[in-house]
Amino acid sequence: MQRPVCSLPLSSAVISRLTRRGFQCTADLEQLTAGQLSAETGVTEEEASEVLDLVDPQHCPVSITALELLHREAELKPIVTFCSELDQALGGGIPLGKTVELCGVPGIGKTQLCLQLAVDVQIPQCFGGLGAQCLFIDTEGTFFLERFREMAAAVVRHCSLLTEDPEQQDAMKTFTVDKILSNLFVVCCDDSMELLSQISDLPTFLSDHPEVRLIIIDSIAFPFRLHFEDPPLRTRLLLGAAHELVALATTRNTAVVMTNQMTTRVQGEGSRLVPALGENWGHAANIRILLQWTDCKRVATIFKSSSHMTTSVQYQINTDGFRDLSEENKRAKIETEEQKASGTS
Repeated sequence: MQRPVCSLPLSSAVISRLTRRGFQCTADLEQLTAGQLSAETGVTEEEASEVLDLVDPQHCPVSITALELLHREAELKPIVTFCSELDQALGGGIPLGKTVELCGVPGIGKTQLCLQLAVDVQIPQCFGGLGAQCLFIDTEGTFFLERFREMAAAVVRHCSLLTEDPEQQDAMKTFTVDKILSNLFVVCCDDSMELLSQISDLPTFLSDHPEVRLIIIDSIAFPFRLHFEDPPLRTRLLLGAAHELVALATTRNTAVVMTNQMTTRVQGEGSRLVPALGENWGHAANIRILLQWTDCKRVATIFKSSSHMTTSVQYQINTDGFRDLSEENKRAKIETEEQKASGTS
């Protein structure tokens, strides 16, 4: 039975060394000796022996207590969105080990948030980030390199302003825009079969790239809504892919973020916009976030999650990326005060 390494009764330091080297589930540790594991991860041979004893099929526990699970999940840092109110509502940001669906109409900021997360997952650990890599699966041709570069530069500037101790100073020597670009893997899929094939290949990809902790699919809906005339087959293929993604996120402690489009549902004499792909798909992701316009304001609503309350927060898209609305309010206030000062002088 496969079990996430983070759920084993080991110290957080040992778990961190194992997961950083790509050992995300117990199956990854099979066929290794204590010496090999020690050499590859940097743990002592005594610690390596303890790890291998725990994953031995004859001794590996098949269950975990709720308290152990709570402690392990608390040690997994989420990926910040740079919108503090949304991060707070999500318990710190986009959680690892979960699948998250972003729904919304065109132009509302789904891709912008995806690009922001692709940068944020790379923030060094000494700044509270993961220092990880990202895989971006583009099905709509919406990945814009220059926009990603712009967001990366903004995050580098942000971290440079926070630099205080020697560890952070050292981290900033390598946390550059070029480094961020080199830590993002981009795959383009032209149709549903290519996307399904890419999803099936993800376990191998993650084994070859153990530093990847975020997978983005932008969008999951587009290839299945285009030239797909068999709804039952589409539903079966989609739910099968969702099952693979949930299992992958759980066993690899990786966040999976997918975007979805909106469609019109007729109800009686009226109609309303709802997420595409049908009601069955609505239960596929662990967390569902709706991005929408409300009174000309951008609003993000967590409307499906087993671990978060239904919450709505405002956000903005500016030149730096996905941000708090409060930043714009502060800027407007400063500009107003400057205008008043110049008018009275």
